[in-house]
Amino acid sequence: MKHEREECSTKKGERSREGKNTYEAGAWFFLGMKAGIPIGMGYFAVAFTLGIAARKAGLNVLQSGFMSAAMLASAGQFAGINALASGAGYLEMIVAEIVVNLRYLLMSSALSQKVMRDKPFFHRFLMAYGVTDEIFAVSMGVEGRLHPSYMYGAIATAMPGWVLGTLLGALLGMILPSRAMSAMSVALYGMFLAIVIPPSKKNPIIAGVVIVSMTASTIFSLAPVLSRISSGFQIILLTILVAGAAAILFPVKEEEEEKHESL
Repeated sequence: MKHEREECSTKKGERSREGKNTYEAGAWFFLGMKAGIPIGMGYFAVAFTLGIAARKAGLNVLQSGFMSAAMLASAGQFAGINALASGAGYLEMIVAEIVVNLRYLLMSSALSQKVMRDKPFFHRFLMAYGVTDEIFAVSMGVEGRLHPSYMYGAIATAMPGWVLGTLLGALLGMILPSRAMSAMSVALYGMFLAIVIPPSKKNPIIAGVVIVSMTASTIFSLAPVLSRISSGFQIILLTILVAGAAAILFPVKEEEEEKHESL
């Protein structure tokens, strides 16, 4: 009887932990969905332009939508469409995509260090699908360790905006006036500001890093020699230089990281 009571108590404890983990995953998922809504709205506006470019390059509506569903990479998709429209070969297109999307290697490496350590490794493969500039920014802005469900929630609300925008752009974009298209293209910049400004207000170090990054990016775009470097390599160089300097000058104390991880 004692053994049966202990076994029953163990099963109840396991069910309790499973229920807690399920609730925790659900809460993280809805937080991610909330963070992904403005991203999806910004994606819709930018993807509309992408859909128009895809149609001009010879893709039909379904092909354009499938491209966006399979590859959440705005700069990479625009580069691929431009290469397709110019009649570039497969090798040239592959090299262009690798160069433009190399920054995601750095983002994925950073996210892999932020994910909760007790989560299975396969989550990293699923999270990799949604590593974009904006989803990366909100995910890294989470205090402490990151639950994979947060990114899943952000992807669930951001990705439909990207795909739907591409489809509608490919279907209806040709009939819109040029002024409307120009206005929609500004939406992504506003979304970036909405992501960057709140943490910058809370932390002066982050604000300083943002200012230094913007200044360095401006120098790279205007300097005669530096401006010849591709945008993908510019992002990689600036990320390594600015983020590396910030990590050396303002390291995160281990006590703070352990505190956030325990929350």
